[in-house]
Amino acid sequence: MAYPMLESPVGDFYYFDGEYISSESSEAKVLKTPTDEVTYYETLRVKEGVSLFFEDHLRRLKKSVEGIEGFDVDIDDIHGRSDAFLAKFNPDFDGSLRIVLTKSHLLIHACEANIPEAKLFEEGINTLSLKWERVAPNIKVFRGDYKAAVAAKFAETNSHGNPYELVLTDNEGRLYEGSKSNLFVIKDGAVYSAPDDKILLGITRNRVMRALEEAGAELKIGMFTLDEIVQDKNAAVFVSSTPFDILPVKYIDGYELNFEGNELLRSIQQSYQRIADEYIAKAKR
Repeated sequence: MAYPMLESPVGDFYYFDGEYISSESSEAKVLKTPTDEVTYYETLRVKEGVSLFFEDHLRRLKKSVEGIEGFDVDIDDIHGRSDAFLAKFNPDFDGSLRIVLTKSHLLIHACEANIPEAKLFEEGINTLSLKWERVAPNIKVFRGDYKAAVAAKFAETNSHGNPYELVLTDNEGRLYEGSKSNLFVIKDGAVYSAPDDKILLGITRNRVMRALEEAGAELKIGMFTLDEIVQDKNAAVFVSSTPFDILPVKYIDGYELNFEGNELLRSIQQSYQRIADEYIAKAKR
């Protein structure tokens, strides 16, 4: 399914193929129409004008290209152009930046940012489950059928309102990933994640691994059904992603989970925040 390069843009201009173009230009309108080219992308969280973990995002972008078409990706050039865009857009920008690449084009633009309110880090989020087996999860490209299914599910509601995130389940009903995040289950004092070959290896997830180590947590590979999680009153679930950082899950399909008072989860959140703060401080030196 063809999909446009430009998605949820903000701002008066974008970078496209060596030029800054107006959001009202004819070029911008073309970017909003579906393209048949394979479209690779990364969405970065920008805090205080610093693109968090930029190097990891660009390495994953290059790996995605290598997995399908194999054309050259100049990471240093894209990094420089992204920094220049942010300097022109807003040196103190706090939001999201998208880098979109095809074999013929490079697009960089600010986009709508699904940045959680502060209270969600304390109260947790509402989620719904979606049965969906990812195809080649470690290659990050636009997939129209997946985006359509996700959009339809996000439009649903329950007694807790619309979902803030979706939890994907495999054909056996096991929870393994968020629709735009990695998913973790805290159970019996350990932290569980789905196998690497089943999920998109998120950039934030790499730092979560370090946060787990700092918090003294043990990572295990394993997946659980919703029933298995709900029946364990001490189990907790959290998701991690570029815009989310680390968010606890309060509801899945209306079932309430008990994460309050989970000291391991709080410790992981605190360790991750220190890691992000250190990255920003180092980038500003």
